[in-house]
Amino acid sequence: MNPSHLRWRLNLYPPYLGTGIRVTHIADDFRRILVEMPLRWYNKNYVGTHFGGSLSAMTDPHYMLMMIQILGREYIVWDQSGTIEYRKPGRGRVRAEFVIKDALVEDIRTATADGSRCLRTLLVDVVDEEGDVVAHVTRTLYIRKK
Repeated sequence: MNPSHLRWRLNLYPPYLGTGIRVTHIADDFRRILVEMPLRWYNKNYVGTHFGGSLSAMTDPHYMLMMIQILGREYIVWDQSGTIEYRKPGRGRVRAEFVIKDALVEDIRTATADGSRCLRTLLVDVVDEEGDVVAHVTRTLYIRKK
């Protein structure tokens, strides 16, 4: 899939539209994605900061989508689990940068070469405009060759 087409589709995805989440960049090789979310009346919690569910949603599918594109059709990739640890109230615009390095891709190809499944836990921080960590997120991917 073309990165700009995927970005367009993600930005029209109803859960993203409903929370104000925007994918602002997808690298041509799918190894880097930038996502941001401004604080709006419709994504605030009771105390006026970012709703935790919206913070989690902004990190949900990206590592899985990236790995699907990088590894290709001969692999099964599932987003198996995720955790989020809130570190600071989110105010204003928050953003997350997802990066997949060559070493991880090679590690996965080696681990799955014989048809074995592979679980990899990837980390991403949601940061505020000052660069402070608002939430620390882990996403565990299930990967194996078809």
